[in-house]
Amino acid sequence: MSLDRSLEELARRFARERLLPEASRYDREAVFPWPLFREAARLGFPVLLVPEELGGVGLGPVALTGVAEELAYACTGLAAALLLNNLVADALLLSGSPYARGFLPRLREEVASYALTEPHAGSDVAALRTRAEKVPGGYRLWGRKTWISHAPEARFFVVFARVAEGREGIAAFLLERGEGVEVGPPLPKLGQKASPAAEVALEGAWVPEEGLIAREGFRLAMRVFNRSRPMVAALAVGLLRRALDEALAYATLREAFGRPLVEHQGVGFKLAEMAVDLEAARLLARKAAEQAERGEDNAFMAAAAKAFAAEAAERGAAEAVQVFGGNGYSEEYPVAKLYRDAKVLRIYEGTSEIQRLIVLRELLRRRS
Repeated sequence: MSLDRSLEELARRFARERLLPEASRYDREAVFPWPLFREAARLGFPVLLVPEELGGVGLGPVALTGVAEELAYACTGLAAALLLNNLVADALLLSGSPYARGFLPRLREEVASYALTEPHAGSDVAALRTRAEKVPGGYRLWGRKTWISHAPEARFFVVFARVAEGREGIAAFLLERGEGVEVGPPLPKLGQKASPAAEVALEGAWVPEEGLIAREGFRLAMRVFNRSRPMVAALAVGLLRRALDEALAYATLREAFGRPLVEHQGVGFKLAEMAVDLEAARLLARKAAEQAERGEDNAFMAAAAKAFAAEAAERGAAEAVQVFGGNGYSEEYPVAKLYRDAKVLRIYEGTSEIQRLIVLRELLRRRS
């Protein structure tokens, strides 16, 4: 058995034995799952991309997508809570900064955040307004970020801020939590509540000279997206797989008009379409991850995988609710949570609309 396959088996057991029993509670309480994070850290899940010599597992995007699917089968919110340190790790590694590299060992025990989105700059990253002011010995950061995953718990942040006009004027900074960093309360969310997000106000937060980890911050952000989107696609695959399993089990046991629901074409075709979507989404996610692991330009495939898998998951969760009928609308059954959790997959890490723009851009580029 390959290392990636054995890791996926480990993640599957952890998801079934530890995450599934806790998923509903964390969804109700909407708090970060520190006990589960510490257990996952012992297995290496938050640091899959961190080199071994720095306390990580030293694997790549393919392994991350495999683990993401297995953990998301139990709960996408818990999966995100346990895996998003890998997003920060990618940013630190891709920056090429020795200073950033020194923060990587902390990701096994601490939570870090990737602070890009702003109230006026979500899909339009180049429109961000947070600014970095040069001062003796470093920089002062001023601005406001929003929907920053795990900000309530984060000990440090990768922050994108403007040092000049235009997208070429965006730089990336590594900021310790401290004076000048004000984190708001967790934002109320429809789903994925175990992965809290908050606003972050930067009021002159100080960063040392070496904390400017990438002068080409916009380029770094785009490279990180190309490597993180396969993981998001894999989260969607895990959720869709769970929705199919729940719907199939229910349709097999529940009867209507003297026959199991599954024997009615109206229901059976829904399940068949979910199964087709599942296989296609998994293949897209894996191909995008394989391209990233080989160091290839995977912008097209990452966007395609993220858009298709996220929409398939939302569609599949909605169909699962439909198969359950009135029971599907009840929070006593698992498909209601799947439906709530699925929606944000089409929004974070770039909306489905942005993914289509990327696909179109790549198509036109290939013709030129």
